[in-house]
Amino acid sequence: MREGAVRWLSPAGFFTLRWWDWGPENGAPVVCVHGLTRSGRDFDTLAAALAARGRRVICPDLPGRGASDWLPDPMLYQPPVYIAALSHLLARLDGPVDWVGTSLGGICGMGIAATPGNPIRRLVLNDVGAFVPQAAMARIRDYVGTEPVFSDIPTLEAHLRVVHAPFGHLSDAEWRHLAETSARPADGGVALHYDPAIAAPIRAMEAQALDMQALWERVKVPVLLIRGAESDLLLRETATAMAAAPNVELAEIAGAGHAPALMDPAQVALVTDFLAQ
Repeated sequence: MREGAVRWLSPAGFFTLRWWDWGPENGAPVVCVHGLTRSGRDFDTLAAALAARGRRVICPDLPGRGASDWLPDPMLYQPPVYIAALSHLLARLDGPVDWVGTSLGGICGMGIAATPGNPIRRLVLNDVGAFVPQAAMARIRDYVGTEPVFSDIPTLEAHLRVVHAPFGHLSDAEWRHLAETSARPADGGVALHYDPAIAAPIRAMEAQALDMQALWERVKVPVLLIRGAESDLLLRETATAMAAAPNVELAEIAGAGHAPALMDPAQVALVTDFLAQ
């Protein structure tokens, strides 16, 4: 695993987007983008598997997360700004890419794939789709942006096991990995690896459903749509309607909600096989 970085232009000036880079540098690139409060290290298992197949895998930390710069204006923590940052990375790659996006990372992928002249060849949407119901938005609004400080990594891990239980069954080693890559030093303990201000745009208004149907209709590349069988964010009826399109393959993951962790060997194979087509 290597580290990469690019300076990108936001409405507030230039900032640094950092990523984790796997596999041969001349391999066909796969960009993997994480969910709202997560980081690019969530994809370590998937990235290692893709790299073993000769793919170059780039897993960015979105602005305000992980190793990437925090932004001075909390209201910039919104998908159009994330897409602007990611577009600088895509310009650096300068060629076709495959895209794996979990939740927010999938929204960014849809936004790019719906744009004329975009470089996305194949798109994996992990538990996100054309419609997010109000109840799911309210749940997200209630938990994101709290600022707990944990005494140590095991305490943070216990918190993640509760908050991210919908990731599905994970081994003790996998939970520990998520905890270790989710921590930053804070006030004599550790805190989660994101700027609490990412919650500002979400908390600035009442929770409401997110309808992205118009965006989704412009996505024409082959799509693997993954749904956690117990997901409250990607409803079964939404996934079924999306899968009616000829370019969409739907897979449902038993025992998971929002969102499957993509660490289980069967889930990893699902993604790697789709991207190998």
